[in-house]
Formats: sequence, C-alpha cells, structure tokens
Amino acid sequence: MFDQETINDIQKKIEYEFKNKELLEQAFTRRSYSMENGGEDNEVLEFIGDAALNMVVVKILSEEFGYFNQREQRYTYYVSSSNTADGTFSSEKDEGELTEIKKMLVKKSTLSDAIDNLELQCYLVMGRGDRKKHIERSNSTKEDLFEAIIGAIALDSKWDIKTIQEAVMKMLKIDDIIGFDKDSYIEEIQKWSLKHHDVLPEYSVCSYLPREINIGAPDWARPMLSIINQFKPGELDSNTKYASLLALEDEDVPWRFIGYGHSKNQAKEEASRLAYEYLDEHGLLWTIQDEIEKPCKRLAINQLETLARRGYFSLPTYNYYEDYDEDGNPVWKCKCHIHIEEKDIYYWATSSSKKDAKKDAAWKMLKHVLDMEEN
Repeated sequence: MFDQETINDIQKKIEYEFKNKELLEQAFTRRSYSMENGGEDNEVLEFIGDAALNMVVVKILSEEFGYFNQREQRYTYYVSSSNTADGTFSSEKDEGELTEIKKMLVKKSTLSDAIDNLELQCYLVMGRGDRKKHIERSNSTKEDLFEAIIGAIALDSKWDIKTIQEAVMKMLKIDDIIGFDKDSYIEEIQKWSLKHHDVLPEYSVCSYLPREINIGAPDWARPMLSIINQFKPGELDSNTKYASLLALEDEDVPWRFIGYGHSKNQAKEEASRLAYEYLDEHGLLWTIQDEIEKPCKRLAINQLETLARRGYFSLPTYNYYEDYDEDGNPVWKCKCHIHIEEKDIYYWATSSSKKDAKKDAAWKMLKHVLDMEEN
C-alpha cells in the first residue's frame, strides 16, 4: 500500500526505522479498509500499543522522579574502600501526583495532539465510509493511530523496552510535558529561553555514580573536567545518580550549567537553579518591565490586560461611579483593581468622560506595576 517514499517519510517523523515494513503499514490501516479489501487492520496493534505505552510511561516517571536510597557496603580485599548499593526506592512525587501525570500523558487529547504535531493522520489507510466521514480528524482515530504505531514498534523491536521508551519519549515530547513543575527553576529557565530565543533550552542527562569510574559518561559530567573547561557545576553527594547539562545559547551567557541529583528531574532542576542564579547575578532575567516596549496612557488598558494574561497579576476590574459637579455636569469616577502577590491594589481616576476615567485609572495602575516614576 505504501511506496518507499511514504515509508521513509513516516519513519523520519517517528524517528524509528522498521525492520518489518508490513507492521508499519498495518499500524496505519483502519478496519474499514480491511473489511472492503481484506488483510489485517490496526486494532490488535492498538491493544498491544496501549499496554506498551502504559508500561513505558510508568518506567519513565519512575526514572524521572524516583531514586534508590543508597546503603553503604564495605569491601575488604586488597584495599579498604567503600562503595554503595541500591537500597529502598523513593520518589519526589507521591502516588497521587504520579497517577495524575500518567493520566495526562496517556489521555486521548495528548496522544491526538502528538499525531497532529507529527502530521501522521494524513497517511491513514481507510475505507470509503471513513473517508467520507473524514474520520482522520477525530481525536479517537488519532489516539488509536498513536497506540497502533507503538504496538508495531513493540513487536518490530521484539519488545525491547529501551526502544519502545525512546519512541514514546520522542513522539510525545515527554520532556516538554513533565520537564518542570509550577514555580520550579526549570519553568523559569524555559520561560527565559522562550522569551529571548523562542526555543526551549537544551538538557542532556546521563547516569552518574560519583564513586565509580563512569565508563561511557561524557566528559562534562565529571566535576574536575567540568571545572577545567570552565563549566559551572553543581555539588555532588553520595546519593547522586544523574548529571544534567543545561546549554543556554546566548551571547551574554557563555556558560553551560551542570546539575547533579538522585533523579533525572532533580539533576535538571539543579542545573536550572545554577542558570537562574547566574542570570539573576548578571541582570539578565526577564522582568515585567521588559514585557511592554513603550508604556503609554493611550494603550494603558490593553497593556495592563496583556500583563495580566501573562500571569503577573489578576485581570483588572473596573467599577464606575457617576457624580455631578457644582454646575450639574456629570463626573465619572473609575476604580481599577488588581490582585498581585496576595495583595489588592486600587487606583482611582476622575473625568467628565467615562472612557477617559477608565483610561486614567488604568494608566495609574500600569505605572505602579511597572514601577515607573510619576511625571
């Protein structure tokens, strides 16, 4: 059904090359086509892929957030030395948190979005009824396709867990989804990189055991070499299991930041903390003042709302009160209110025009949040 060019395109998108190309074609074949033309459809591959996906997602989460507590062992051979062995298992996330993350990763919309991002639905092989209904647009159809592809990879790789895990990581871009928690240093560095370069920062993570020779570990993961090469490394302890290298591409930031931790996430968080502190020390962090290029009274209402939608404070609210001057002319009072850092901030303005009163109140509030000097 697929010519070689189509097969190559799909394999390039999913970053996996099939040994058995028929499994690849089967993963994209809907039951509607098989009923009309014969042959196997992708439903059994969906079943296999669903099980494989759940298994590797749990494995990924255990590696990302979990770690073994080290217990000390002593060896008394020719030289008295100490080493460590795996002990009990702990996790930075509790069962409830892990369950919620897992649900987020395997839910229909996540898998459907992955297929959309990879633009794979256009390769579906369907019967006349499915084509007429444009079933390829359905989230359920795209979810089924994702699972079928994983099932095909599981069978093609003879259930090689590492291969299945790599495919899921790449197709779902899991690092982008679970790479940070709210208010974490990772989140702050990602925001900084997106604002400055419109790309996410690059993290490299490797296993690291400080009391062993680390055969195969990259040079940057070794503290002494890191110092010699003028990297900025973090601190190690006896529970260190992973090292993470964070690269920030900016002419003002020539450093690479190396963090160590007992889980992959902790190592990335530590590297991000070092980067955040460096940016802070050198005045390179993005601030609220950087958000609005030219604050002005004419655009104050829109500019204030822009800052609110970017998360600096709550959306502003406006309350109006009509009064009259001594000559009986209407006078409008407008109160602008925002909630920021657990505080309520209010600014008032008065004008003969309701519109101008709102604009003046917004301008006063904008100058306050931007810490602008009063004219």
